[in-house]
Amino acid sequence: MTVSEALQEATQQLRTVAERPRLEAEILLADHLGCERSMLLLRDREEIEDAGSFWQKIQRRQKHEPLEYITGRAGFYGEEFFVAPGVLIPRPETEILVEEAAAMIRSRDASRIVEIGVGSGAVSVSLARLFPELEIVATDISSEALTVAGENLRRFGLEDRIELRQGSLLDPVPESVELIVSNPPYVPEGTPLEPNVADYEPHRALFAPGDGTELLRRIVLLGRERHVPVLCEMGYDQRAAMESFFRDEGIENYRFYRDLAGLDRGFVVSFEVEVKGEE
Repeated sequence: MTVSEALQEATQQLRTVAERPRLEAEILLADHLGCERSMLLLRDREEIEDAGSFWQKIQRRQKHEPLEYITGRAGFYGEEFFVAPGVLIPRPETEILVEEAAAMIRSRDASRIVEIGVGSGAVSVSLARLFPELEIVATDISSEALTVAGENLRRFGLEDRIELRQGSLLDPVPESVELIVSNPPYVPEGTPLEPNVADYEPHRALFAPGDGTELLRRIVLLGRERHVPVLCEMGYDQRAAMESFFRDEGIENYRFYRDLAGLDRGFVVSFEVEVKGEE
């Protein structure tokens, strides 16, 4: 079977699971061949070697397995990261978390921060690449996540600037830091999700008890305890719950930020200067 024939057949097989079946077929075939998508047109009459392995990838995708787990790669903040089952696939909206954190690091000239819930390491790696002098301590309760993050640190040569520690929240970070950044689990338990998420991505990195804000609240209280600002991603519908929490706790210095769709996507809390409002 030639490249052209395989793409035609794979596109047909992916129509029931993919919004852009041709694109996904090209991504999977390019991954199989170890080439860029742009090279497929030049190789359209070439016979595919080990075609069985390619069709295995197609079958995995037909079962709704995410492309990123099949290829082991995910794009984020202009770079390509290694991903594997056991870590969340980085989302475009989390790039805004990186931008918000970068703005705060610049304004405070911060030199040492902590990320709670490092996952694949995409956020910490992106911030370390933006700030060559920045040191980051990154925690995660999952040994699988720390393994994936460690691979990304090696790929980007950042092992000496990002320190990975296993544990819950700030338990493994007794020393002082200047900023807490986190994209914690915030999806309320029982929320129905698409099969590619519900059946493959790690539930403990997705779901939080009750209305989903429990970990967000705990992280804010840790920031107050340590007298450092907190920057968190949250669900688009969790603003009211967090505002109620801030009122109950007497926390006044906060603001929310929005994603590119105009939805509330996260918040910044400071225990030093007034930041209340929204962008």
